[in-house]
Amino acid sequence: MHGEYKVPGGKLVVVDLDVVDGALARVRVAGDFFLEPDEAILAIDRALEGAPADTDASGLAARIDAALPPGTQMFGLTTEGIGVAVRRALAHATDWTDYDWQLIHEPPQDPALHMALDEVLTTEVAAGRRPPTLRVWEWGAPAVVIGSFQSLRNEVDPEAAGRHGIRVVRRISGGGAMFIEPGNTITYSLSVPDALVQGLSFTDSYAYLDDWVLGALGDMGVKAWYQPLNDIATEAGKIAGAAQKRMVTGGGAVLHHVTMAYDIDADKMTEVLRIGREKLSDKGTRSAKKRVDPLRRQTGLPREAVIERMIGSFRQRYGLTEGGITEEELALAKELAESKFSSEEWTARVP
Repeated sequence: MHGEYKVPGGKLVVVDLDVVDGALARVRVAGDFFLEPDEAILAIDRALEGAPADTDASGLAARIDAALPPGTQMFGLTTEGIGVAVRRALAHATDWTDYDWQLIHEPPQDPALHMALDEVLTTEVAAGRRPPTLRVWEWGAPAVVIGSFQSLRNEVDPEAAGRHGIRVVRRISGGGAMFIEPGNTITYSLSVPDALVQGLSFTDSYAYLDDWVLGALGDMGVKAWYQPLNDIATEAGKIAGAAQKRMVTGGGAVLHHVTMAYDIDADKMTEVLRIGREKLSDKGTRSAKKRVDPLRRQTGLPREAVIERMIGSFRQRYGLTEGGITEEELALAKELAESKFSSEEWTARVP
């Protein structure tokens, strides 16, 4: 069995192993990480030998921690990361480069249609009718996108939203409300087969699916990191939030989408969103305006250039073919946008 895992912000860990009588056997750990002293790699292999095959990543990491020579130094590597690589080998997880990725980047769409496209495209990936897809959104109108389980009245001031011509839509994933203005927002979705995240915990899958964008931001001079569970942060403030939805039909698929602040009208945002003290209490600031530090200021680049560099980074890592939404997918999405995502029943399903 073979498993690979790139430690977020670190290096690639590769594990080859067998399972004999329910235990790990012939374990070999490798990768492009740095490790001192040399004999530590042998200690890691020995620690994993004989471990029950159902041991979780944390349990495997604990075995390694107990076996490492005193003074061991790891660079680009963590014992938890090794444990994840083992779990991915046991789960027969796939890798990014096992797929022919398709890019969708089309003209601006209505907010409700964007919600529907996420559901339709990810369902198509689960059914095997569509390749894994990176979709970069262009917004046709301002909006507030609330999470699947959020209370509508707790999150949005309807009078302020109406005054500013902002529509409220509800997405299928959980998480918090996103304030959208077309020229100030960068949003993308990944629709991926479930096999890509096999062996990863729910928490680890967030960082794993966005490691490429951290690299792209780094190339633009933005030092960013994942702040669990679902924020992309910098020293100057948050720049993005992520959310996921798991599809269990067909072969299974994961929708992972991210909204990034390119610029922001913080005064308008705080008028429209009901951002309470409790929500901000764990963020280290009293002001919602200070929580977000837009990419426009941090990169000095036009929005289109930021998007182009992000796409280029993904293509360089994993390959990416230009594609589009099929007529059948668009028809399904339009029907769903009208019947579900534009309906009061869905938008106010949690009043």
